[in-house]
Amino acid sequence: MCGIAGIFHLETPKPVDPQRVRRMTNSIAHRGPDGSGVWTAAGIGLGHRRLSIIDLGGGAQPMATADERFVISFNGEIYNFRELRKELETLGHQFGSDSDTEVILASWQQWGAECVSRLHGMFVFSIYDQKERKFWLVRDRLGVKPLYYAPIADGSVIFGSELKALLAHPALRREPDLQAVEDYMAFGYVPDHRCIVKGVKKLPAGTILALEQGKPLAEPSKYWDMDYSDRVKGSQAELEEELVRLMRQAVTSRMVSDVPLGAFLSGGVDSSSVVAFMAEESRKPVKTCSIGFDVKGLDESSYAELIAKRFATDHHAKTVGSDDYGLIDRLADHFDEPFADASALPTFRVCELARQNVTVALSGDGADEALAGYRRHVFHHNEERVRGMIPASIRSNILGPLGRIYPKADWAPRPLRAKSTLLSLARSGEEGYSEAVGVNPPALRHSIYSGAFSGKLSGYAAESHMHDLMRNAPARSGLDRAQYADMKMWLPGDILTKTDRMSMAVGLEAREPLLDHRLMEFAAKLPDAMRVKGGQGKWIMKHAMERYLPKDILYRPKMGFVTPISAWFRGALANEARGLSKQPALAQMDWFDGAAIDRVAEDHIAGRAEHGRLLWQLLMLDKSLSRIFS
Repeated sequence: MCGIAGIFHLETPKPVDPQRVRRMTNSIAHRGPDGSGVWTAAGIGLGHRRLSIIDLGGGAQPMATADERFVISFNGEIYNFRELRKELETLGHQFGSDSDTEVILASWQQWGAECVSRLHGMFVFSIYDQKERKFWLVRDRLGVKPLYYAPIADGSVIFGSELKALLAHPALRREPDLQAVEDYMAFGYVPDHRCIVKGVKKLPAGTILALEQGKPLAEPSKYWDMDYSDRVKGSQAELEEELVRLMRQAVTSRMVSDVPLGAFLSGGVDSSSVVAFMAEESRKPVKTCSIGFDVKGLDESSYAELIAKRFATDHHAKTVGSDDYGLIDRLADHFDEPFADASALPTFRVCELARQNVTVALSGDGADEALAGYRRHVFHHNEERVRGMIPASIRSNILGPLGRIYPKADWAPRPLRAKSTLLSLARSGEEGYSEAVGVNPPALRHSIYSGAFSGKLSGYAAESHMHDLMRNAPARSGLDRAQYADMKMWLPGDILTKTDRMSMAVGLEAREPLLDHRLMEFAAKLPDAMRVKGGQGKWIMKHAMERYLPKDILYRPKMGFVTPISAWFRGALANEARGLSKQPALAQMDWFDGAAIDRVAEDHIAGRAEHGRLLWQLLMLDKSLSRIFS
């Protein structure tokens, strides 16, 4: 795994200062502590930081073809590079290294941009054609690896694996994007269609940006997308066998490495499934690692130990304190943009633990998105069935008013918590789901916005992009549309951003086998009843894995990494909460009503309301703003 950065002059092929590129790559040195390189020519500069995984002695970048026509800087792994290499050798190509980087170069020589559809893996890369003076930026299908880019005043486009690489360029204008702030306050992260710095863009997953000197900045073109518009045929047994085959193939293909390799093991369905297939393939005990918590209600370590014993892994576990908020400033440094998923803290700790024993770790990320594993997917699936039976007029005129007067009962058994369900049913499927996946509903956000900030938004609502995604999704059902929106927003914006930044912070390569695009394409074609059944998400996966995993693992309630932020703000971080409205970055921007934030903080501290996540968002926003705009 690596980091890339560079500069491309669109207007005229002016010289590029190698030191400027080097400053950009040095800012992301943590992504590649094993080596660095810079290559420049008229109008172009490419930089690279390397974490050596394959072909440790070769594969240095930026790398050029033998005739020096094409030059590449690449971040990621191509899991089928050896198969591609064999095919290219039959076509006359010769190789001087055993690296996947050289295979991408040869593939581009042979097939041009169409070669991207042949690459199986996680990747972003920049590639320059010296003969035609054309330049391309490419991102993998699901957005596992990040890429930022921006046009600047001197007529060039700058790019990098992280925002901090662009911030290292003195010509980047630092102005906040107010719509990105609204998006962040709604979802807890800045989605891929926005950036906290106005004018900076993230290359969308599954796209190629083609640039040419002498021509204006183009828009990215899509080469791949999730498609839920078709359904696979077959018996339940046949579908289960195909799912298992694809999962096994995805795992084994990601076990290629010239450095120590292991896995994250939480004891949940997804990571346990990955470990099961790794153990099946490996001749040696699989190295696994897990994090436990010193609060019983948050601790899953016993389940991880159960799987470790079942598959005789070389297991490493560590218990961390529930008061691990000392990482706040370090997290803000690595995310650059505001990021409020508090599970980033334990994710950092498990990456830190893994790095003590391995350089590559396989994770279970992706199965929930692919196979409808979140509780919200089950709820939305059921709500959509009800929406289909009740006319919209009845839902809006009867269920809506009923939901507004129904008491909020978080303390009650789940079947009696009808308020949110009634309100959701009164809305369209898009409106109901966007609120379910959001962190703060519009009314709560606007209750703390200043009048000036609300006016500058000019009616913009963060949920509108998700509504558009769902309405225009290549899909057959409401569940399809919800999962499609998650694939485009939640997965790259939250889950993959968290895993990338926290693993790269410690020089660890994280691989996500359950995000193999062939597995994802198959899952998208499964009937709804194979994804959600009997109140269970990921139904077909759980049923198929019964031959490998105990039912205590498969059917226990989903937990995930839980961080006690609400308790923190009523305890050790209470003063942080009370001082939020007066923090220099937040106060300077004048986006919020200070008195409203003070009321939110005091209500939370006194236990009159639950605002832990909102306070965490404001704290992380302040940390981010102070680093970028101060």
